[in-house]
Amino acid sequence: MHVHAFSPLEVSQGAATLGLPVGEFLRQLKAAGLGTLPGTAAEILDDEVRRVICPDKLTTGEWLAVMQAAHEAGLRSTATIMFGHVDRPVHWARHLLRVRALQAQTGGFTEFVPLPFVPMATPIFLKGRSRAGPTLREAILMHAVARLALHPLLTNIQTSWVKMGTAGAQLCLNAGANDLGGTLMNESITRAAGAVHGQELGPEAIAALIRGTGREPRQRTTLYGNPPAERLAAALVARPLQALVHFQKDRGRSKESGAPLSGAVSIT
Repeated sequence: MHVHAFSPLEVSQGAATLGLPVGEFLRQLKAAGLGTLPGTAAEILDDEVRRVICPDKLTTGEWLAVMQAAHEAGLRSTATIMFGHVDRPVHWARHLLRVRALQAQTGGFTEFVPLPFVPMATPIFLKGRSRAGPTLREAILMHAVARLALHPLLTNIQTSWVKMGTAGAQLCLNAGANDLGGTLMNESITRAAGAVHGQELGPEAIAALIRGTGREPRQRTTLYGNPPAERLAAALVARPLQALVHFQKDRGRSKESGAPLSGAVSIT
């Protein structure tokens, strides 16, 4: 099993909680089994924007410093951008250039993932302080420009079907993206923001989506290697995702049936 966990924000908070330097905390995480880091909490790597949308998160410099420390500790990571709120194209350009500069220094990013802002249930949009997300044209262009701006240092551009929808993901695969992620299990963040996509997309559906663009799918590992034959076979016989069943912890009985807790359950 490959463990892909801990955003730069979580790493920073974890190190501070234990009173450890970030680099030492990351080395301990790696020794305990951490494989790679998600490059989330990046939002827009420009403090002019971050002061508005995420003042309680890391600054641009802090996010980049954690990622540099992770790469130096031998942990690779993704890199993301969440765009289409209070930002402008100049902020997107700064973000891309900062990711490129760190990649030139460390080579630690595995892929770049554009994430269009999903506004519907977010406080900043409901208060009238942000756009209603990027246009479809802007979202497609973000994938295309990222391909140009990051080449040849970072060559994997991933499109998110959760953010773009399956039809939008196909458009991005024809406009610079070479990677499609992922199958997911009970995705909740994007759906909580008001999106209709998410939850799960099985391997067969992903393969069909890719073939619909005239391209041939290839399953990969987290680090873009080739999975062993048994993992390729296992992916094609995965059972459909079952709905979560939530239970009340304090009463020990099901919200729906009142039955006592038993087996593997999700506790709330």
